[in-house]
Amino acid sequence: MSAILETIRSPADLRGLTTTQLGQLAEEIRQRIIDVVGRNGGHLASNLGIVELTIALHVAFDFSHDRLLWDVGHQAYVHKLLTGRNANFDQLRKAGGPSGFPNIDESPYDLFNVGHAGTAIPTAVGMARGLSMMGSDAAVVALVGDASIVNGVAFEGLNQGGLLKRQFLTILNDNSMGIAPTQGGFADYLAKFRASPMYEDIKRTVRRYLPQLPLIGRPAYDVLDHLKEGIKAAFSPHQIFEQLGFQYVGPVDGHDIEHLIELLRVLRGVQHPVLLHVHTTKGRGAEYAVAEPCRFHSPNPFRIEGCRVEIQSGGRSWTAAFADALIELARHDDRVFALTAAMPDGTGLNKFAKVFPERCLDGGIAESGTVDIAAGMCKVGLRPVCAIYSTFLQRAFDQVFQEVVLQKLPVIFCLDRAGLVGGDGPVHHGYLDITFLRGFQNMVLMAPADEAELNACLRLAMRLETPCAIRYPRDNVPPTLLAPGESSTPDFELGRSRMLRKGDDATLLVYGALCHEALAAAASLADEGIEVGIINARFAKPIDREMVALALETGRPVLTIEDHSIAGGFGAAVLEAACELGLDTRSIVRLGLPVDAFVAHGSRSAQLAECGIDAAGIAAAVRSACAKARESAALTEEPVARPATRGRTPARPII
Repeated sequence: MSAILETIRSPADLRGLTTTQLGQLAEEIRQRIIDVVGRNGGHLASNLGIVELTIALHVAFDFSHDRLLWDVGHQAYVHKLLTGRNANFDQLRKAGGPSGFPNIDESPYDLFNVGHAGTAIPTAVGMARGLSMMGSDAAVVALVGDASIVNGVAFEGLNQGGLLKRQFLTILNDNSMGIAPTQGGFADYLAKFRASPMYEDIKRTVRRYLPQLPLIGRPAYDVLDHLKEGIKAAFSPHQIFEQLGFQYVGPVDGHDIEHLIELLRVLRGVQHPVLLHVHTTKGRGAEYAVAEPCRFHSPNPFRIEGCRVEIQSGGRSWTAAFADALIELARHDDRVFALTAAMPDGTGLNKFAKVFPERCLDGGIAESGTVDIAAGMCKVGLRPVCAIYSTFLQRAFDQVFQEVVLQKLPVIFCLDRAGLVGGDGPVHHGYLDITFLRGFQNMVLMAPADEAELNACLRLAMRLETPCAIRYPRDNVPPTLLAPGESSTPDFELGRSRMLRKGDDATLLVYGALCHEALAAAASLADEGIEVGIINARFAKPIDREMVALALETGRPVLTIEDHSIAGGFGAAVLEAACELGLDTRSIVRLGLPVDAFVAHGSRSAQLAECGIDAAGIAAAVRSACAKARESAALTEEPVARPATRGRTPARPII
């Protein structure tokens, strides 16, 4: 029973608790997170590791006035539990429940919707400067993980943050996945001492008076100064932070609530930039998560049976299919080299790395640099395959343009999590890849409908002399599609579509894995006497113009279907092709993700339904389009009296 947690309505309720009670609260929070993530899935290990630090922050600071910014934000579950969201925490990542990331619509304590790395420090710098200009004394805290600190944007923020002439605290959460281990109790003591006003006073006094002593003053000061710098250089691996203008404090034990609160209260009053290095254990409180922090970073729902922890499997995923396909490709072509940006597990490259350890690179949370590395490899004759989440490739837009497209290099981009992603919500949806990649010269865009087509995509990609991108969703791989008369999946031919089903009442042009939803819709419509043709587009660029022309020349409704924003997406490509061919586009209906609204977190199936691109939504859109077509046809058959026109051509009838 969570006796203390149930009493916490806001962070103010923490400040009357004893250290012992805060320790008990930490354990209650850990159990609450394990229970909920076990049922719903979500980010587990990182949240278990940050419990004491989050509690201490909310005790030492008043974030109803002060400002707390999270980097990435997947480790903010404890923060949510302490800021009034415990009551519906059971619905974490489900529709109507709390998001898995900070969300401005949930709480005033969440300052930004975040989910990408490296952003907290520069955003905090902006807030600090703005608050100073407005005369506010609000403290500003940026909390960043050791993996995120390698992101270039984070260092750009540090470069600016060191120039601030006010309180500014950056906390580096080192969870044993990088940087350096804690140095024990002495480090805690030294950290507190270095942060204290007394230490600053001593430094100022020595600086001011020692050089003034006759004969020995200046030499003694210089010797002490050089000695101090030498010791710091020898024993501190974090000189870079102080060179950037930050006072470095730490490392300190991130699980000692009492010491953390004392230290944070001191740092709250320090009027210059400080970087606090906190050492935590990822997965603390769950032995299985400590032992396998990567596996339990963001697990599916799981259950604990005795000493065994079983993570539920929903079947064969697109990620697994991609990994197997790439391994097979690499066995037959020594030029294949796989790259990812801090997502080896999420993209399946961990499996590839076990087979080809010398042909796989994890570039860290640095998508821009990873793309540039791929470009360099390609330039000397390798065939790099960049496996990156669709939403994260946005961060490397310029590198894709300058280092890949402009150089005409055949880098292969494999975009996992393309389209709606379920529980991770708007910060991870792959809304935009078709839109921004389609504008690049000679970029080929492909989307497979099943695993056999994914293999075919990769085979074609290896033959291309231009860059290409292959997109696939966060979902299970559907069964292999075979059209009537097919005994196997046809190979991919550049810019050619594939007819899956014939029908005379409407045509569905489908891009990617939604072919299965379209086929299910067609089956239900057939029971109603509506026969729908289905074309698997396969390509968004170059688009199959012959397919577009054949579909539109019938005059019947043509519906484009994509798991992507309709702004600049596949449907827009169809419209552009039709216009260039001089075809009437009024029969085209575009189905996809909304342009000016974000699709909230929830199950992927519910999100598809919300956007009208599941089987039921597609069927409803076809019925509506066919009904309008019949109404228009009826109108053209009935002569309507019109006033005489003087030299004007009558309006063209709607068909």
